[in-house]
Amino acid sequence: MASRVTLQDIADALGVSRNTVSKAINNTGVLADSTRDKVLQKALEMGYKQFSYASSVSDIKTPSFSQQNKASGEIALFTGNFLNNSHFASTMLDKFQYEISLLGYSLSMHRVDSKNIDDLSLPISFVKDRTVAIVCIEMFNHPYCEMLCSMDLPVLMVDAPVSSYWEPLNADLILMDNFSNIYTVINDMKKRGISKIGYVGQVTHCRSFYERFMAFREAMYINGLTIDEKFCLTEVHSHGDEYKEYLSLALSKLDEMPELFICANDFVAIDVLYGLKKLGIDCPKDIKLFGFDDSPESKIMTPSLSTSHIHSQVIGYSAANLIITRIEQPDLNYRTVYTETDLIYRDSTS
Repeated sequence: MASRVTLQDIADALGVSRNTVSKAINNTGVLADSTRDKVLQKALEMGYKQFSYASSVSDIKTPSFSQQNKASGEIALFTGNFLNNSHFASTMLDKFQYEISLLGYSLSMHRVDSKNIDDLSLPISFVKDRTVAIVCIEMFNHPYCEMLCSMDLPVLMVDAPVSSYWEPLNADLILMDNFSNIYTVINDMKKRGISKIGYVGQVTHCRSFYERFMAFREAMYINGLTIDEKFCLTEVHSHGDEYKEYLSLALSKLDEMPELFICANDFVAIDVLYGLKKLGIDCPKDIKLFGFDDSPESKIMTPSLSTSHIHSQVIGYSAANLIITRIEQPDLNYRTVYTETDLIYRDSTS
């Protein structure tokens, strides 16, 4: 059986770096159009399938999954929050819908509100009889997720409640790599003489936030750095403007600042920056910030934010693969899949 084509295989075939191939396929960084086209064409010729943006797959002649008769039915998306263009899932869903539509499935979207969660009830828009599987995004209430997993339908969780560690859900799970880049950042900062590092983010919000916090702690330990718990602002709760004000208050109570804050995501980092500015603390001169997700806002804020880039459409492809194979083989063992992330340094850590 032929081995899977990798980015390095494509790079070797063209005589270019793996980084160049990654930029072309994932549509990141600055690259000449001619180089990008050459890489994409070679990737197509070699049978590489996991493209990270929709335009690169438009010329592929065959579906990403094995040829079969067209299926039918709806895959229901359940979400607890409005997924705006800043959320990684907005582009992930483009790829996911494209892949399942090749096989004949449609995607229906259902907003789960607080009353649904309190009552363990389904959105009125959901029709079980025509649903073949459920995908959950921003669904972090464990009892509600358990209820969905008891409906005798395949369930895929894109991220999951923290409590699913010790109370596993009968579902497949997909996350981005929440560890590698944080390890690298802390290692790089240590080389620059930066040792006072803190973490900001509600650890119990979801598995990804928890994993990023654990990556911070493990990286500090591996690098022989002491964790000062006062720099770990993990118990600040709520969302939106309330969270921003609570976090600003928590920052104001610190008798000193770390040299760097690792933040649970870019929006937490933006809220930290707001609090620092209120205190007259300059980033990156007085303190450095690192986020996660590479949201559109991270590129245009001042200073621009160092972060981890999530390959949203690779997540979409992998999610489609997981849910389709679960539909076709419901007795498979449950799987947890992680997708690659890229470290991006910008001005906030300069």
